[in-house]
Amino acid sequence: MSLITQILPVNRSSIADENTLDGANNFQLDAWSFKLAEPKSDSSAKALLLAADALRLGAVPVAFPTETVYGLGANAFNGSAVKKIFAAKRRPADNPLIVHVGSLKQLRQILLPRGTSVDGYGLNSHDGDPIPSIYKPIIAKFWPGPLSIILPNPVGSLLATEVTAGLDTFAVRMPNNLLALALCRLSDVPIAAPSANASGRPSPTTAQHVFEDLASHLEIILDGGPCEVGVESTVIDGLSDPPCILRPGGIGLDRIRQCSGWENTINSYDHSVESKSAPKAPGMKYRHYSPKAKVVLVEAGQPPPTLESLKAASGEYQSIGIIRTLSWLPLLQSTRAMEPPQSKSIRSNGAGSTKTSQSFFPSDPVLSKGHLLHFSINGGDAQLWDLHIGKNPEEIARGLFSALRALDAKGVGLIYVEGIDDGKLGDLSAAVMNRLRKAAGENSDIRPEERFKEN
Repeated sequence: MSLITQILPVNRSSIADENTLDGANNFQLDAWSFKLAEPKSDSSAKALLLAADALRLGAVPVAFPTETVYGLGANAFNGSAVKKIFAAKRRPADNPLIVHVGSLKQLRQILLPRGTSVDGYGLNSHDGDPIPSIYKPIIAKFWPGPLSIILPNPVGSLLATEVTAGLDTFAVRMPNNLLALALCRLSDVPIAAPSANASGRPSPTTAQHVFEDLASHLEIILDGGPCEVGVESTVIDGLSDPPCILRPGGIGLDRIRQCSGWENTINSYDHSVESKSAPKAPGMKYRHYSPKAKVVLVEAGQPPPTLESLKAASGEYQSIGIIRTLSWLPLLQSTRAMEPPQSKSIRSNGAGSTKTSQSFFPSDPVLSKGHLLHFSINGGDAQLWDLHIGKNPEEIARGLFSALRALDAKGVGLIYVEGIDDGKLGDLSAAVMNRLRKAAGENSDIRPEERFKEN
C-alpha cells in the first residue's frame, strides 16, 4: 500500500539547552536534559513530537537527520516496524542495523537482562555497569559522534531479531545531532536506523534524497537540512583481540588508537563489492553507494581522462560526468589545453563559448559550481558534466553522495571520479575511498586513458 509522504522542516532552535551535549562529560551522556519549544506555536517542535509518537507507537518507519547521513528509523524493540525498514529499502535480511540512543541510560537498558531494576542512569547496584570497560575511553572521547560500537546482545534481549540479523552482537551509537538525540529522548525508545535510501544507492544527505528513493514507503521525513559529515559512522569492534575497524567513517584509525586499550587497533574492512561471510556491521557485505550510472574510480595521483578517451566513451554513453576533488583541473580549462588551436568542437554550456560558466545545480550549495560542456562526435552531440566537490576530505565527504545523485538525475551514463589518498589526508579520506570503491565495484584503479582505447 502506498503512503502519503510528508517532508516536515525541523529546526534546532526549537530545542533548548544544546550546551548539555558535551562528549567529555559522562554525566551528561548518562542523562542529559533539554527543553522543547511549545508545539502549539512552534512547527518544528510539533513535527518532532509527531515523529516521536510514530516511532514509539507506530509500525511505519520515520526518516530523520543525523550528522552523518539521513536515517530510516523504527523502534528497535518492535519487530514489525523494523521489518518495514527492510521492505522499504529492499535491504537483504542478513544486513544488520545500527541502533541509535539518546543517552547511556538508554543503552544500558538494552544491555541489562529484561526486567532488571535500574537507577536514573540505567545502572544496577548489584551488576555494575553493563557497558564493557574497553569502550569507556572511546565513549568519553567520541560520543556523541559518528562512531558505532559492537556490543554483546544479552540473552532475552529486548531488541527485535531483525535488528541484529540473528547475530549475538549489535551495533550502537549516539548521534551528534540535536534533532536525532531529541527524537531518541522524545520517543523513549532506541531507534534502529540504516541510511534512508534504497538499498545499494548513494546514501542520502538531504531530505530530498530520501524522498526520491522512499516516497510512498513512509509518512514522515524530518528535514533538518544537509548533513554535516556526509558519510556514515565508523564501526569498531572492541570485543575482538586486537580491536578492529569494521567500517571506516567519520572517526579515523589514528584518533581511535589514541584511546587507552585501542593502541593496536587494526583495519579489518574489505573494499570488495561483496563478501561471503555474515556481516557484523552494515556496509561490509553488499555493494553500496552506487548510482545508476557506471562509476570509474581513478585512484589518487592518476591523470584525468583525456579528451580522446572521453570522445571514445561517448560512443557508448551520450552523457558523461567527471567528479573532481584535489588535483584535476576544471574540464573546461583542461579541454582547452588538449584541443588543437583552431578546433571548435568544445562548447561551454551549449552556447558556443568557452568563456562563460553557469551553475546547473543552483539550489545545492555543494554542487552550485557544476558546469556542462558539449562536444561533437561524428556529427552527434555529447554532454560532459564537470563537478568539483571540494578541496579537502571534509568538503569531499559532504559532497560525494550529492554529486553521484545529481549526475544520476541528469541521465549521466558514465562517471569518472578522482580519488584521494586514503592514507595521508585524515579521518574522512579512508571513508571516502571506501565508499567510492564500493560504488565503482570492479571499475576502480583503472587508468582512464586506457578505458576505451579499443574504440
